[in-house]
Amino acid sequence: MAQGNNYGQTSNGVADESPNMLVYRKMEDVIARMQDEKNGIPIRTVKSFLSKIPSVFSGSDIVQWLIKNLTIEDPAVYLCKRTMQNKARLELADYEAESLARLQRAFARKWEFIFMQAEAQAKVDKKRDKIERKILDSQERAFWDVHRPVPGCVNTTEVDIKKSSRMRNPHKTRKSVYGLQNDIRSHSPTHTPTPETKPPTEDELHQQIKYWQIQLDRHRLKMSKVADSLLSYTEQYVEYDPFLVPPDPSNPWLSDDTTFWELEASKEPSQQRVKRWGFGMDEALKDPVGREQFLKFLESEFSSENLRFWLAVEDLKKRPIREVPSRVQEIWQEFLAPGAPSAINLDSKSYDKTTQNVKEPGRYTFEDAQEHIYKLMKSDSYPRFIRSSAYQELLQAKKKRSHERLLHALLSPRAFV
Repeated sequence: MAQGNNYGQTSNGVADESPNMLVYRKMEDVIARMQDEKNGIPIRTVKSFLSKIPSVFSGSDIVQWLIKNLTIEDPAVYLCKRTMQNKARLELADYEAESLARLQRAFARKWEFIFMQAEAQAKVDKKRDKIERKILDSQERAFWDVHRPVPGCVNTTEVDIKKSSRMRNPHKTRKSVYGLQNDIRSHSPTHTPTPETKPPTEDELHQQIKYWQIQLDRHRLKMSKVADSLLSYTEQYVEYDPFLVPPDPSNPWLSDDTTFWELEASKEPSQQRVKRWGFGMDEALKDPVGREQFLKFLESEFSSENLRFWLAVEDLKKRPIREVPSRVQEIWQEFLAPGAPSAINLDSKSYDKTTQNVKEPGRYTFEDAQEHIYKLMKSDSYPRFIRSSAYQELLQAKKKRSHERLLHALLSPRAFV
C-alpha cells in the first residue's frame, strides 16, 4: 500500500494542529472567500482598443475587500476600550500605547466609528456583575496577550513554542529518573549519543581566524538605517505607484482611456516625469526624453562622448551575434583606439582589460570600460546636469503648466455641473 502524507496530517494520519498549520488554514480560508463569486473580490473584463483583458482587479480592490470582510480593527477597539476603563488596573503598557497610536493613524478615517464601538462595549461591560466583568476582562486580555504578544516574545499563533524552545536551547539538561544530570537525548531509544568532537587543528584555527577577519571587514548597515532608507525610498516613489495613488489620467487597465500610456510615451514629458529624473541617473537614462536632455547638456559642456559610448555599449548588448564583431570594431575605432575622434578617458586597468577583450569580441567586451564611464558620469556629469539651469527651467515650466491645467479643470463649466 502506498504511503503518503495528506496536507495538514502527520505521518500517522493524525491532523496536524501546530500553530503554523493553523495559520495556513486561516490563509486558505481567506483566499477561498476572496474567490467567492458573490462576496469575493470583484473581477471584471476590461476592453482595450482591439482586445479584451479578462479577470482584471486592482490592488485597491484587495485592500477594500480586506477592510470590509476582515475585522482588522478589533485590536484598536480593544485598546481604545481599555483607555475608558479602570486606569489603575487596566492601564496601557508602553508598547500597547504605541500600538494604539499606530492604529489611530492607520484608521484615521474610521476612528470615530471605532471609538463608538469601544464606547458601546464599555457601557455593556459596566452593566455586568463585578466578578463577571473581571473574568471577562482577564479572558480578553489573555486572548490579546497571545495574539498580540509583547515585542520580543514568541508569537505562539505563528511559531510552535516547543520547537522555538528546542531551537534556542538544543542542549537543555534535565534531571533523569536516576538522579543524574544528563542530556535529555541520552536516555531516548531513538537518539544515539553523538561522538566527542576532536579539538581543531592549527590549520583549521587559522582558517577560522581568516574567515572571521573577512566577516569583520564586510560592510554592514544598522537595521535602523536600512529602515530609514526604505521609508525614504517609499515616500519618494509613492506618487508613482498606481496601487497607492490613483494615476491621473485614469488607469488604462481599468478603463478604455489610453491617455496615460500616450503621455508616458510622449516627447513632451509631464512634470512627474521630469521630477523623476532627479531621483538618480538611472531614472534619467531610462526615459528617452531624459536621455536626450542629458545628452544635450553634455554636448554643451563638450563631454558628450561619455554618454554616447555608454549608449553604444548598451546597444551592442542587444545586437544579433553576427553583427557583434563588426560593431565592436566600430566602437573601438570611435572611442578607444589611438587618435579616436571621440576619445574617452579610462584608467589604465580598464583600458588594458578592454584591449585584451577586443581580440575576442563579444557583447560584453566593453563591460569594464562602460562601468568606469558610468561611475564617472554619476559622480561628475549627472550632479551638474541636475543643478543646471536647463533642467531647473524645464522642471519649473512643467510645474507651471501642470498648475495651469489643474486650475483650468477646476474653473471649467463641467466642474460646477
